[in-house]
Amino acid sequence: MIVFLFENRWEIISAGWLWLGTALHLVAFCLIVFDSLMNRKEIASTLLWIFLAWSFPVVGPILYLSFGVDRVPVKGWRKRQSNQRLMNVREADREDAAMPMAYWHAIRRSLAVVPDTPLARETHAAMNSIIEDFPLLSGNRADPLLSGDEAFPAMLEAIASAKHHIHLQTFILGNDAVGRMFLDALKAKAEAGVRVRFLYDRFGCTHAIFAGLFRRYARVPNMELAGWTQVNPIKRRFQVNLRNHRKLLVVDGRLAFVGGINLRGENVTRAGRAPIRDYHFRIEGPAVQELQYVFLRDWYFATEADPETLLVRDHFPGIEPVGSALIRIVNGGPESEEEVMTDVLFAAVTAARKTLLAVTPYFVPTRDFVRALRSAALRGVDTRLIVPARNNHVFVGLAGRALYDSLLSAGVRVFERPPPFLHGKALIVDDALAIVGTANLDARSLRLNYETNVVVYDADFIDRLKRMILDDVAASVELDLAVWRRRPLRRQLIENFCYLLAPIL
Repeated sequence: MIVFLFENRWEIISAGWLWLGTALHLVAFCLIVFDSLMNRKEIASTLLWIFLAWSFPVVGPILYLSFGVDRVPVKGWRKRQSNQRLMNVREADREDAAMPMAYWHAIRRSLAVVPDTPLARETHAAMNSIIEDFPLLSGNRADPLLSGDEAFPAMLEAIASAKHHIHLQTFILGNDAVGRMFLDALKAKAEAGVRVRFLYDRFGCTHAIFAGLFRRYARVPNMELAGWTQVNPIKRRFQVNLRNHRKLLVVDGRLAFVGGINLRGENVTRAGRAPIRDYHFRIEGPAVQELQYVFLRDWYFATEADPETLLVRDHFPGIEPVGSALIRIVNGGPESEEEVMTDVLFAAVTAARKTLLAVTPYFVPTRDFVRALRSAALRGVDTRLIVPARNNHVFVGLAGRALYDSLLSAGVRVFERPPPFLHGKALIVDDALAIVGTANLDARSLRLNYETNVVVYDADFIDRLKRMILDDVAASVELDLAVWRRRPLRRQLIENFCYLLAPIL
């Protein structure tokens, strides 16, 4: 009798928990369906999240909360509001001729230009509509740097020469000799009286954080370290998906470095091992102050520092023209309702009439961008895509390969570069326009990450960059459509499956 009552009571309790769990699952599912239908823009992505929410109780909602919540809420995103607050301070300073921002705006106005070639004018007009806040500026010099072997010595030399401030931002800082070398260089300048601000992405720097690397430099006078994250339950931030992928160094407001190279050991030659094949860029001229403003916007969001301490004359010194390059800064990120980076790249590709060179480590763009590449090849443009043969993110590499058949059948030439891993990002159009920087040709860079690209109109720069890219082409294996279609069926199914899951990212 006692056993019967115990079993009966246990069944009642179990049934109660089952009904409660079912009710919570239905509520979570309905909320996810509502949010997906209201905010997500792609059919495939919406259907995949709804399927995961229904099929995987608890796990599905947690994944959606962390990765699936749309990047730009209808009423605005905190980063966009932060940018606007800083801009309001900047615009207020603009009214007083004695204030530093008025001087900066005067420099911008005097050096803003309209290019004189047909392709440049076409792309310039499109970009003016897309990114009004960052004009095309004359009087710059841009130099390409190949891998950390070239970039790191130049960056460390710039740090050593700093007189007033150093602003450094990276996605990954290695817990290795290179990471410590940069932090030690910053520490030395800070102790010498130079103001140092270092911004790192907390997701990209996970290993360095867990190893306690940043704690060793936390109390250095004049040196501030700040970690970028969109995960903070106290502030109702849950997005591990929104990462700051920028790699940017600004020294004294006069010299800048930007590109794809992270600060870690894999980017330099070690014990005879070739470094990751990557592109970085040294910038001089008025465009440096645009990159300075990019850093300060991110720093303001991450630290909530007093804007009056950021928008000062020493951060925006007078800069004379130093070269012939026309440069425009392009920032992408989820603070905008529009997909700025995608629109700029799309405008450049559709303007191509002769040649198109595209280099990216991760190729999983939107279908519209794939169609733009196909269209370029179909209208006779020599269109080449250079990607790594072996990807360090296996899933992304397989997903990208699912698109090759569509490209090859339209006449796009696809080249796979064998190791060392190709991590460079570049686009050259008709030998007249180059777009370089931090953004990959994948959904994460084009929609989710905070990225900075640089648009350059300059024959000398483009010629040097093109030689670097053609060296990668020469080292690559070109894919043949007939051979590609004969790859094993199992391989095709895996690639298509990986591409099918890509929209949930």
